[in-house]
Amino acid sequence: METPEAVTGAELADGLRELGLGRGSEVIVHSSLSSFGYVDGGAEAVCSALTEVCGTVLMPAGTWDLTGIPAPPGLVRPHNAYWNADSWADFDTRLSQATSFRAGLPIDRWLGTIPETFRLTCSPFRTEHPLFSYQAAGPAAERLLEAQRPDWPLGPIEALDGDVLLLGVTHTSNTTIHLAEQHLGRSRFYRYARSADGLWTELPNVPGASHHFDAIEPVLRSATKEIQIGNARIRRIPKQAVLAATRQLIEADPAALLCTTDPACRCAAALQQRLAALAE
Repeated sequence: METPEAVTGAELADGLRELGLGRGSEVIVHSSLSSFGYVDGGAEAVCSALTEVCGTVLMPAGTWDLTGIPAPPGLVRPHNAYWNADSWADFDTRLSQATSFRAGLPIDRWLGTIPETFRLTCSPFRTEHPLFSYQAAGPAAERLLEAQRPDWPLGPIEALDGDVLLLGVTHTSNTTIHLAEQHLGRSRFYRYARSADGLWTELPNVPGASHHFDAIEPVLRSATKEIQIGNARIRRIPKQAVLAATRQLIEADPAALLCTTDPACRCAAALQQRLAALAE
């Protein structure tokens, strides 16, 4: 078998510049290292290219798999689509098994190799949200991360003055869509985490499911700049275009970008939240 041609750091940087990115750019990056094929230097080469070309780079840094816990028994929020511990004894057990959040925790593996490598090699700043932290590097890093509060986890995206950058992933990874949902009263869930030893916290406005978000692509086509690097489809979309397209779709149809066939899915609860917001 032939060895696949490697994607180099120079090719990565050149591709980002081809998209029009530069030192004045602020980007939120969602990524898949495997989508490129073989990258010479791996995830570190991708992170280096991003920080070399772009002014400020924002990435997810969540720790849900380590810090997340069930809701306490009997605590049920309307349209929340979450599960409760069977008893306080069960809750205490799960709380003791969870990890207290701290800045040095590894990032959830399902977010990909690139964010974890970014944490280890590039990002001096990380927020302290127990489930949904963000990390950033560059001149605007502190400004973006200071916009996150425990009750407003998507604050860094709201503060971003720039673009969504999808590196080999689809819009199902595009959390900016969640921000637009939440502006419209949808996908605002309560979730629970171990925040310190023996302590737990309830965290509002955690976003929901995203498995139907690719339905936004036709609406965003004219605003999207796209290239290919290696095997990866790379897309740059202005944040404001994502917000506007999401708002357009949801205002026309409260169920837009949601699944409508599984009543147990968080999508059903998100729809009920939107309908309740409209009723108010």
